Amino acid sequence: METPLPGLTLRFARSGDVPLILRFIEGLADFERLESRATAEALHETLFGEHPFAEVVLAFYESIPIGFALFFHTYSTFLAKPGIYLEDLFVVPEWRGRGFGRALLGFLARLAVERGCGRMEWAVLDWNEDAVRFYRRLGAIPMHEWTTFRLTGERLVRVAREFE
Repeated sequence: METPLPGLTLRFARSGDVPLILRFIEGLADFERLESRATAEALHETLFGEHPFAEVVLAFYESIPIGFALFFHTYSTFLAKPGIYLEDLFVVPEWRGRGFGRALLGFLARLAVERGCGRMEWAVLDWNEDAVRFYRRLGAIPMHEWTTFRLTGERLVRVAREFE
């Protein structure tokens, strides 16, 4: 899809894009000082297998891959509508500040409206002040009254075993 930014193309990822998606995930993990356990095999299965769990939009500037957005649908019981949850937004560092992140978010916002979604949400690391400023400039509102909880690894398995 052509965008209002000359030279920028956004498109949905295809299975052949898994190596590129993995490269972007590794770049994001480095930026966020986190460890990625993603593999090409796992991405292929979870994004393009029998039951895809998420979708990916890729950004290219004159055929150079510069970023991606990975998202999935949620559901709001109070709105009785689906939503989009943006799991990851990443623009390669040397391409930041040119409107490409905004274009990816705009693409997802338009997609949310087209799909009848009532909202679009995401999380940002508290220390990522550039991202917080960027999202505030867009008009996004931080949800300070909500705390995110997470079960992973052995804790997740332990809770699951309680219901075997």
